[in-house]
Amino acid sequence: MVQAGLKTIILLSFVLAISFLLVILSCALWSNWLPLFTALIFALAPLPNFICSRCVGDDFSAEYSSGPVDFGHFVTSMFLVSGVALPFVLAHSGVIAEMAGWMSAIGGIVGYATIITYSHFFAIQIQDY
Repeated sequence: MVQAGLKTIILLSFVLAISFLLVILSCALWSNWLPLFTALIFALAPLPNFICSRCVGDDFSAEYSSGPVDFGHFVTSMFLVSGVALPFVLAHSGVIAEMAGWMSAIGGIVGYATIITYSHFFAIQIQDY
């Protein structure tokens, strides 16, 4: 496993702050707060994988695939596609500015990538009591 330290946390927090800045600016510059839904969608995206991975017991082999894990991957991918597509649909329909859609989508993608990178470096160990 990769060793992570204080520099990793500082870098990830800086990247996450840039992500929040992009999403907030996409809302504030054009006085329309609908792109904020993108941040909500990307914040909820890791939850299905986390919840569904806890429903699985011990694997029989490396090739074993579990229904709950596959369902978690499917719902997470739905969130990710929706998070990228929503700003562009709103921009195409004229509800938000096109630049706001780009800023919101890029900010959401960077924020989700930061969450995934954090979970890779700092794997949360849940012990059963």
